[in-house]
Amino acid sequence: MKVVIDRFEGKFAVCEKEDRKMINILKDKVPSGAGEGTVLNLYDNGKIEIDIEETEKQAKKIEKLMKDLFN
Repeated sequence: MKVVIDRFEGKFAVCEKEDRKMINILKDKVPSGAGEGTVLNLYDNGKIEIDIEETEKQAKKIEKLMKDLFN
């Protein structure tokens, strides 16, 4: 399953699932270097990895939207 980190609250990373529902993941389970907007892959065995390619796609998409909005 893929989720996107929306924000950090206390000891949790609040993440949005593909169906737009929110879940909390303990910060100490989130890979180092992950921040708001980072896409994570969650595996059934409990492993969590940063999806670098998808994170970069999302960042470019947001950058384009912001550019279009302010130009």
